[in-house]
Order: sequence, then C-alpha cells, then structure tokens
Amino acid sequence: MNSETNHAGRQLGVLDLAHQFLRAHIGRGDLVIDATCGRGHDTKLLCELTGPEGRVIGFDIQQDAIDSAEALLRENGLSAELHLDSHANMAAYAEAGSVSCIVFNFGWLPRGNHEIFTHADSSIAALEAGLHLLRPEGWLVLCIYYGGANGFTERDALLEYLSGLDSRYYTVLQCSFPNRTGCPPFAVFVKKERVL
Repeated sequence: MNSETNHAGRQLGVLDLAHQFLRAHIGRGDLVIDATCGRGHDTKLLCELTGPEGRVIGFDIQQDAIDSAEALLRENGLSAELHLDSHANMAAYAEAGSVSCIVFNFGWLPRGNHEIFTHADSSIAALEAGLHLLRPEGWLVLCIYYGGANGFTERDALLEYLSGLDSRYYTVLQCSFPNRTGCPPFAVFVKKERVL
C-alpha cells in the first residue's frame, strides 16, 4: 500500500526492487493481480506491462484507494478490473493456475489513515489464494511495511508462513536492507516452481 517516488540520487527502495522485478517478469498479454491497489501506482505499472491484450485485476478494502487507482489509470489512458474487496477473496475473480504475477504491499494506504492496515489473518489467506491462482513459473511479489501502528505481528506471521512453504514447489527469496535504521520495508519474491 505504501508508495515511493523515484528521484535521482535517492537510495534504492523496496518499490524500486519490486518494480525492476516486475519489468523483468511480466509480459504483454499476461493476467496479473494487484492485491493491494493503494494509490494505484503498481496497478498502473501492471497495466503498462501487460498491454491492452493483458488483464489486470486489483483489490483494496478502502474506497479511497479504489478511487485513487481509478483516477490514476484514467489519467494515463489505462484500465483494470478494480474491486472493493479483500485480497483474501481473490480466488473468486480468476481461475487456478492462470495468473502470471500477484503484487502485494502489506501495511497501510499512503496518505491515508495509518490506523487501517493489513492484518496477518487476511494476508495469509490472500497468499494461500494467490499461490493457488499462480501458474507454474509464476511469481508473488511482496513489499512488507511494518512498525508504527501495525507493529510487527503481521511481518512475523508472513515470514513464518513463507518459510514453511515446501521448497519442492516454491522458491522464496527475501531482500532486506540490514544497514538501514528503523523499520525499513523489505521485499519477498515467491516463485511457484510446479503444481502440487
């Protein structure tokens, strides 16, 4: 849900990593999901990468986020299927084994109410649904924001869940910033190697 603007001379951030990864792994015509639309910046990138022949589905539980994402897409001549719904329900919107990539930003809505944020129970349910929807060789891209109002509970639960994924079927890569102070967000990339 959090977003950073790319400024010359700015330190590499978690969204820079995620966006570089998306550019390398998403192709035109792909079916992709933005599990947490936020202000729509990831949704916009996904639409650009998949092209008009692709399909982008987005979710958020806050109407403010959906409205922001729709406005950003409209300004750029893009469109996506946006749903005011929890990412935990994404399996109702796509077929199993059909999705190339699913993007998550765990945390809170940028410039929104920081008392509203993602929670471990629905986030893990969303990861489970996402893994089911992914095609073989598909990816989950997670940006994990923590600390502040949402604390560390969700972060710890997500990492525990991801570390328990069977390595015969999934590869999990965590990219963090150990030399930064505070609670720097980090990225996790999950590849579905094959169908269970």
